[in-house]
Amino acid sequence: MTFNYENVTRAYDRIKNYVNRTPLEESFYLGDEDRRYFFKLESQQRAKSFKIRGALNKMMTLTEEEKNCGVAAISSGNHGSSVSYAASILGIKNVIVIVPLGTPISKIDKIKYFGADVLQLGKSYDEAHSLGMKYINERGLTYIDAYYSDPEIYGGQGTVAIEILEQNKDIDTIVVPIGGGGLITGIAVAAKAINPAIRIIGVQTEACPAMLKSYEDNIFYEEYPNEESLCDALLGGVGKLSYEMAKDYVDDFIAVSENSIARAVSFMAKEEKYIVEAGSATTVAAIMDYRERIGGTNIALVISGGNIDGEVLTTILTKY
Repeated sequence: MTFNYENVTRAYDRIKNYVNRTPLEESFYLGDEDRRYFFKLESQQRAKSFKIRGALNKMMTLTEEEKNCGVAAISSGNHGSSVSYAASILGIKNVIVIVPLGTPISKIDKIKYFGADVLQLGKSYDEAHSLGMKYINERGLTYIDAYYSDPEIYGGQGTVAIEILEQNKDIDTIVVPIGGGGLITGIAVAAKAINPAIRIIGVQTEACPAMLKSYEDNIFYEEYPNEESLCDALLGGVGKLSYEMAKDYVDDFIAVSENSIARAVSFMAKEEKYIVEAGSATTVAAIMDYRERIGGTNIALVISGGNIDGEVLTTILTKY
């Protein structure tokens, strides 16, 4: 399975009339005379997540037979709502989204809002994935990959980089959250094709540093145990294609603490006036804790989603 910049440019042409060209807004508070920071607000997509890009791109390549048989996704929330939304755009009727037990109600409600049926299986994302694949295969549904190895998914996610560099040609560093790795790999491949000198920084939560540990241990962690985390969208193992490619395109991998992530969520709401989910706030936390290590002069921070549970947000804002 190969993935390259052509996958991204084809995806861009395919989906550009269906997804929001999200704003690249300069931070009011993070910058100084030496550095400017810009938020790429994928939290302002219709389903409040970047994942509509990959899901829609993949689903626009399906045959009529595949569409009629129905599609399914396994998700911690954002991919599921994006698949549900993409299906509503394309008129696909039979849509099943499998999520782990404990998935925030706000994410389940959004999946259902766009028309998909939700099935809760497994205590963790990895367990849900194992059980979900068995369910999908038994019923002959077309699986819409969240991050594992589908170049059409990676291509859609990479369109974020094209937009960033069209919106501000001076961007020299892009900071990206890492869950399964589809977003950072797509962005990194696209950005470096456009500007080979650009720096790409990947950020994970210390509660589940699957990509970072994969490279440290030289082991492909398809599944990875996690501690309790605010970042439900970043939990679990990494994608095979991302594991194979990211190390050649990403300049640094950083893990940030749950405490720093919570402070970043609060900062974004109270100061910058953006509601973002914890996984997205990892990029802001990285700037707060590792500004010099990240470096750069014009830095884009990918805010990958805004689907934070209301009770979680209230707790964070009360404490921080």
